[in-house]
Amino acid sequence: MIEFANLSRYRSELMGVAMIAIILFHIPLGRADAFFGLHRLGNVGVDIFFFLSGMGLWFAWGKRGEFLPFYHRRFARLMPAWLVMASLFYVPDFLGPRKYSPTLPNLLGDITLNLDFWRYDELTFWYIPAIMAFYLVAPFYMELIRRYPLYRWLPVLAVMWCVCVQWVVPIHQAVGHLEIFWSRVPIFFLGINIGEQVQQKQSLDRSALWLLLLFFVASFAACLYLEQVRHGKFPLFAERMLYIPMTVSALLLLGRLFEFVAAHWSRHASWLLRPLAFVGTISLETYLIHVHFVMKPIAQYHLGYWPTFLLTVVISLPLAWLLHQLTKPIVNFLSPHQSKSVNRKS
Repeated sequence: MIEFANLSRYRSELMGVAMIAIILFHIPLGRADAFFGLHRLGNVGVDIFFFLSGMGLWFAWGKRGEFLPFYHRRFARLMPAWLVMASLFYVPDFLGPRKYSPTLPNLLGDITLNLDFWRYDELTFWYIPAIMAFYLVAPFYMELIRRYPLYRWLPVLAVMWCVCVQWVVPIHQAVGHLEIFWSRVPIFFLGINIGEQVQQKQSLDRSALWLLLLFFVASFAACLYLEQVRHGKFPLFAERMLYIPMTVSALLLLGRLFEFVAAHWSRHASWLLRPLAFVGTISLETYLIHVHFVMKPIAQYHLGYWPTFLLTVVISLPLAWLLHQLTKPIVNFLSPHQSKSVNRKS
């Protein structure tokens, strides 16, 4: 059977897979390379993060959710690491070329809320303001679907909105620069939707395996063709709609695979699952560090795709672990009632 509970049981491992995919996506690679399409598909790691984060929020909200404690816990987990890395990135820029923060108010906006993402799509750390926005609206959505389950269909409306953002001219002119955000709204709320099935430990019949494989293969093949053959000739939001079935099917299949490995290859499971869980645990810190502080300096030496990837991983993970350890006491102080084993990317 395909157990929804595997999404929670192996959540850190799944986030580890997503983080590795994102690093693969960020490493520069020429269009003519045979791996180009697969490299581009690493972008689906962002959708995995949003889906699993949405699912985790359902658990965090609880049966009697309270808004202020919810916001306190979410932002207490996110802000310490973010403030450290945002300061390390934006303050030197302000003291030097001022490419990102031309004025002091702009600097403060970038460090605290990454406001330039909303103003003109400044993508340096775009995941952070996006997840902040999702945190703000998630409690309202969770209360809505708890009281009126029919509203679980709202992610379909979010897909319709993405179409409008792309092709309805007045809407595109107003908010089209935030396409990268709008196209991730459906997958985030689908993650919240599935939280109840995970919490109740529901499962799919064994026959669902073939349906999940069909969804994954069809969406994966379509995205691979679009990136390898048609890259740059279509609006990216359209491909991100294909990411939705690919993300959900891939996570359920990976959860089943990890369950099989843990049950039948228990002696060797730790060699696969523990490293992935480690990467998933420090995924927030790795996201903040790996591009601008590690990958870009290495890329200047033109070592090639795979050496650059390996060096980025080898250098980023210890730095991310160190940042995790340094900010952990602050997180625990701000959220003293939380479990010690939390993944702060949720």
